[in-house]
Amino acid sequence: MSSSISSVQTHHWLRYIAAGIFIFFLVLAITGAVYQSISSARDSQAHPMPGQLVDVGGYKMHIDCAGQGTPTVILDSGLGDGYISWRQVQPLIGQFTRVCSYDRAGLGYSEASPHPRTSKDIAEELHTLLHNAGISPPYVLVGHSMGGFDVRLFASLYRSEVAGMVLVDSSHPEQQKRFPAALNDLDATWLREQEFLEVAMPFGLPRILGFCGDDAEVRAAECNFHSVHESVAELKAIAKSAAQTGSTGSLGDMPLAVLSHDPDKPQPDLPEDLVKPANDAWSQMQKELAGLSSLSTQVIAKGSGHYVQLDRPDVVVEAVRGVVAKVREAK
Repeated sequence: MSSSISSVQTHHWLRYIAAGIFIFFLVLAITGAVYQSISSARDSQAHPMPGQLVDVGGYKMHIDCAGQGTPTVILDSGLGDGYISWRQVQPLIGQFTRVCSYDRAGLGYSEASPHPRTSKDIAEELHTLLHNAGISPPYVLVGHSMGGFDVRLFASLYRSEVAGMVLVDSSHPEQQKRFPAALNDLDATWLREQEFLEVAMPFGLPRILGFCGDDAEVRAAECNFHSVHESVAELKAIAKSAAQTGSTGSLGDMPLAVLSHDPDKPQPDLPEDLVKPANDAWSQMQKELAGLSSLSTQVIAKGSGHYVQLDRPDVVVEAVRGVVAKVREAK
């Protein structure tokens, strides 16, 4: 009899412990969600959205323009990055022509899109955004990293509207095939990290762990669930975007500038044994990108890593200035 009573009491205690653990984690999740909400509101109040939101067919996209003149320069960021990655170069470009940066659907201040997240879909959305915002061609397109896919697809779809292009350490359609296999394994690790952030973001964990950084302006634009969700979607679609871009062909005699990172720049994210083979493959692919046009230049941005617009904004500005000048001369 006493054994049965003891068993029932143990069972009750286990239930109490399980309920206590559940309540603890529920309170923790709610506290984290409240922290994320309050912190996001505080950052947004301190750094309100620049530019405007434009309806592109049932959802709105964010675009921010500066300066005057033609052609208009359109800045397209790398995978998972928003307009803010161009904040060091946009004001300087705006001194000699009109320039616009934007958030792809789902990133930054833009609302999510119902369409697939391939570069072809992104290019079509950008075209609708520019049209609905009243931003007329001709355009000089500037694409960083995966944004290079986007602008090449845009030029393929709307060739008569594109007068020039700048590729900033742009992705190459064959990079996944030509990089060392171990580097593609790192991409898989990055995807898992992004998926973790996607799950953790609503509960404020990335902010608590410092993954959102110290820059309140960047946090206001990018430290949110929908931006991480879009990053995951773009990363999962990267192989299809590469295949779409690989079929676009030559740019003819379009003014083109290819900017490439410094192969001697330390790359802390890469294991030492992968640095040289990865750089060798990247350098060859960058040369091939310069061969897309008969009117091209290539510049190695000394001292710069992959984010040339952050490490060497002067190189990006001068490349854009050169392409804009060639477009104006051709009129």
